[in-house]
Amino acid sequence: MNDKVYRVSEFSKMTGLSKETLRYYAEVKLLEPAYIDPKNNYRYYDNGSYLIAMILVSLRKFNFTIQEMITVIEDESFENLENILNQKKRGIQKKIEELHGTIDEIDQFLKWGNEEDERC
Repeated sequence: MNDKVYRVSEFSKMTGLSKETLRYYAEVKLLEPAYIDPKNNYRYYDNGSYLIAMILVSLRKFNFTIQEMITVIEDESFENLENILNQKKRGIQKKIEELHGTIDEIDQFLKWGNEEDERC
């Protein structure tokens, strides 16, 4: 192990990922420790792990599912990442349009209610 290694607690602070999240990510093979000490089963992460963790933090912010994150990480070239991000972006834009439509409907409803009040 030539690379600097970090214990779980230190790595958790560095990445903002909780110890529980790191444990779960290891279980689903999303982010496995770089080294596990056979004597005490302590898990250690390295700088390569940090890069992957920061990618995962971003993907979480973009509302990626665990399966989507696994797909991205398994494709080590990240070739499909741009396509997946563009898909997410289109989905978000569609939701924004739907929400704007809902706001317009609420405004129309309120306007209609005010017109009814004025007639009474």
